[in-house]
Amino acid sequence: MQTSGGTPPVPHLTTALAGPLRELERRILDSMPAIERWFRLFWQDHTPPFYGSVDLRNAGYKLAPVDMNLFPAGFNNLSDEMLPCAVQAAQSAVERLCPDARNLLLIPERHTRNVHYLGNVVRLARILGTAGLQVRVGSLSAEVTAPVVLDLPGGEQLRLEPLARHNGRVGLSGFDPCAILLNNDLSAGTPPILRDLDGQVLVPPLHAGWTVRRKSHHFAAYDEVADEFARLLSIDPWMVNPYFARCSAVDFHAREGEDCLAESVDLVLSRIRAKHREYGIDEAPFVIVKADAGTYGMGIMTVRDASEVRDLNRKQRNKMAVVKEGLQVSDVIIQEGVPTRERVDDGVAEPVVYMVDRFVVGGFYRVHKERGIDENLNAPGSHFVPLAFARPCNLPDCSAQPDAAPNRFYSYGVVARLALAAAAIELERTAHLLPAPAAPAADDAAVAS
Repeated sequence: MQTSGGTPPVPHLTTALAGPLRELERRILDSMPAIERWFRLFWQDHTPPFYGSVDLRNAGYKLAPVDMNLFPAGFNNLSDEMLPCAVQAAQSAVERLCPDARNLLLIPERHTRNVHYLGNVVRLARILGTAGLQVRVGSLSAEVTAPVVLDLPGGEQLRLEPLARHNGRVGLSGFDPCAILLNNDLSAGTPPILRDLDGQVLVPPLHAGWTVRRKSHHFAAYDEVADEFARLLSIDPWMVNPYFARCSAVDFHAREGEDCLAESVDLVLSRIRAKHREYGIDEAPFVIVKADAGTYGMGIMTVRDASEVRDLNRKQRNKMAVVKEGLQVSDVIIQEGVPTRERVDDGVAEPVVYMVDRFVVGGFYRVHKERGIDENLNAPGSHFVPLAFARPCNLPDCSAQPDAAPNRFYSYGVVARLALAAAAIELERTAHLLPAPAAPAADDAAVAS
């Protein structure tokens, strides 16, 4: 597959079940005016997250989101051709939050050794700077007690500075921002320094962090969005929506909650089998069991039978019990497994769509040569291929075939925006779930958490 010098071709689906998906893509193309009007009206009543990314799965018979990230960390994987779209979308987002914004503080993850992630921070700062903001980067890490400059591959540099709080406002030495953008998913907890800010806009909000957020809340909201979208297109909502269930009070080490897990696995598998019979899909269903909070592809397993969650060995239980930042897993989501039929560079692939404000700004294929079509691809050994949208942004060609590059990318963008709409509803409904502060926020000091 071509990965540079023009628009890469769309990977071919390695399945004979491409017919139903082409029909869905054609329905999306034919309904484009109605779809765009639906989104336009939706965003009149709801505020989009500042940004987000969506992992999609294209099974050949359905196209569905399987994860929604509110702290996207792969801007460095977007093609250069998409940067103008990202800058324009960032301008729209900033105008909504703080129309007279001059200074913006970007707060990344704590780790300073992952050069790929730091490349994401540099790219994000560049987008925001080009949108007309003075951008500086402040770290929550206790190790950053003075400004430090990190050298990155390609000659780029990133300057990190310690955060300080004064009179209820967070900034840097000589830098008082009106807006603060988190690129830190708060898996380690909600830092007191960021609470109860005086006159500063903080996005995403604190309750979007994994201390509070739950994937099951998101997919409950997505159920509603998908149902409404399906009525608009006169399609089965299952075509764009994975079934799911949730179990709480799970303790993998103590083997507690296994009955709930087994029953939920069996329930979701039964629902999938019924759909497979309805559509003549001749393949065994599976589910993905994963932590209800957390990211980085941790705490995930593929399950094909309820007995598998009763017979986990010690290694499997240890893998499922803890996710990023040592966060203990007590709630899990059991999600319909959507196989991916796309391949890139001889590896199994899935599209990841990036959005800023309410606009699609690009994406990439996550590719893994050692994983199967029914496995999590967000794992060591994966690589990324820019998903270069044909023409500026993602203008479809209604005269071409549904699976032509601009049209398949348009379908990706539509389903990703449905997930973004669900995230907006999710954040509205969970704003009250922010836990009480463990300690008062300290002023006049450089503070980690």
